[in-house]
Amino acid sequence: MRVERRDRLRAVRALACLAFVAAAGGALPRTGQAAPADYAARVERVLAATPLVDGHNDLPWEIRERFKSDLSAVDLAADTARLPYPADGAPLMTDLPRLRAGGVGAQFWSVWIPTSITGPAAVQATFEQIDLVKQIAARYPKDLEMAYSAADVRRIHRAHRIASLIGIEGGHQINDSLAVLRQTYAAGARYMTLTHTSNTAWADSATDAPAHRGLTPFGEQVVREMNRIGMVVDLSHVSEETMRAALAVSRAPVIFSHSSARALVDHPRNVSDDVLRSVVANGGVVMVNFAPGYDSDERRRWDADHAAEKTRYDSPPYVGLYIGQPERARAALADWERAHPRPHATLAQVADHLEHLRAVAGVDHVGLGSDFDGIGDAPDGLGGVDRYPALLAELMRRGWSDADVAKVAGGNALRVLEAAERVAAQEAVQPGRP
Repeated sequence: MRVERRDRLRAVRALACLAFVAAAGGALPRTGQAAPADYAARVERVLAATPLVDGHNDLPWEIRERFKSDLSAVDLAADTARLPYPADGAPLMTDLPRLRAGGVGAQFWSVWIPTSITGPAAVQATFEQIDLVKQIAARYPKDLEMAYSAADVRRIHRAHRIASLIGIEGGHQINDSLAVLRQTYAAGARYMTLTHTSNTAWADSATDAPAHRGLTPFGEQVVREMNRIGMVVDLSHVSEETMRAALAVSRAPVIFSHSSARALVDHPRNVSDDVLRSVVANGGVVMVNFAPGYDSDERRRWDADHAAEKTRYDSPPYVGLYIGQPERARAALADWERAHPRPHATLAQVADHLEHLRAVAGVDHVGLGSDFDGIGDAPDGLGGVDRYPALLAELMRRGWSDADVAKVAGGNALRVLEAAERVAAQEAVQPGRP
């Protein structure tokens, strides 16, 4: 165990050194400027004392899609980036060696299912994904252990394992049932995102036409029940009106498990400064997403232009310059892509979002929510779960203290989880409560 920990910390130190050199353009530090090893040693100390908590990783769905949930078909103890991947997909960004190299102390695994799966089938698929997460942890007991509380996370971190937590990514997964909500909590889910990309019958999504102007009365009841049982309310993916409505109702701090700053990139998945001020009053945390289109405005605009071009060439069943001619449509889109290269987001831009959130909301309300294996590509310098030390070293280079880096790495996320547990405990002693 000591050898494994020493090797992991050496990897953390090496990555932080590389981050510093990359941020400095490959140059050696100037006189009076900290050397890369200094940042690496600081990152090492922070992550030894505070578990790094990532708010969102979609590996379970990728295992379901690519390997039919057959864990014998994928070895997470090896480099998964080398595995074959679909033509419209990307190399996997997560495996145990890279989690170790990244200094990850706790991972919220998303048990997302598509919004096209509805009704009882959605409930079944959700429980299948919860079961898959537990199977993964059981298969690698030297590295992973299921966690159901903040105390579990801290205990597992002290044992030099990675705490595995479960997050539900979409209110459609409970099929409009508080009973199902309660049973997902009993099965281990510790947060639920109120919507995914589409509205539910009780909450509006950020990427769908408004239907409810926020939450319906039943949606408010869902938030209250989540508070009562100790499940964290996640406001990533919801509309701004839903954000405001949930913040007004919730008695416990909320999270945005994978969202960035809207002042820097005007995407509805990001969080406005005005909402950030409400998050401060609520005690919640915004966990910055690594999706390039949420961190780079140039990339956001390119994504929109690319989607428009794709539609222009082939949009069945009625329109498109080359409708019914898929080869011509693909060739035309390839020509456009060559003339308009896809912009890259960068590690520095992700750090910009973290800095903006700290400037507006304060360091107590900032966290990390990568969305690894749920994004088609990642910012330069943040290509996988091994790259967290590089990001933390960049924050240190910008003047962040060790205490502030500890908060953004995981301290704030654990504080919110503990607060949700306290609210549930207080609710449990109220007379007349079920």
